[in-house]
Amino acid sequence: MDRQPFDTRAGFQAQLDQCLSRARLTLQMFDADFGWWELGSTRNDALLRAFFGHGGRLQLVAHSNARLERDAPRFLRLLRDYGHLIECRVTNRALQMLTDSFCVGDGHHIVRRFHSDYFRGEAFFDAPSSTRTALERFNEIWTETRPGLHGNVTGL
Repeated sequence: MDRQPFDTRAGFQAQLDQCLSRARLTLQMFDADFGWWELGSTRNDALLRAFFGHGGRLQLVAHSNARLERDAPRFLRLLRDYGHLIECRVTNRALQMLTDSFCVGDGHHIVRRFHSDYFRGEAFFDAPSSTRTALERFNEIWTETRPGLHGNVTGL
């Protein structure tokens, strides 16, 4: 259970790549708008397609989906192609003050940014005890959300 600290965009993306490539069953993601996650990049498209190819399920929660709709057409195609395995939700006003950001893979891997405006954070792999609090928090946030993006988003 080694802590992998990072404080740059490249460091965050490298740790996120590790989490996405290790996950097989579940991914739970929370961020203000996923603007820095590069979910629409060719690399993440390939990692997520491999994940969905194994039957993995993605739960994504954001305060706003506007940046995904505007900047991530590949992710919208994933949503269209694998909509049965992806659920995107949006927080209500009461949760808009939450500023952290994290991705949990299979309940064993976590990449966490301490504040969504900055890249400083940490990652743990093969460390279920390090993901427990984030998963509990994610489930609490999830109960206070409403449906977000759907596979039929056209961007028009």
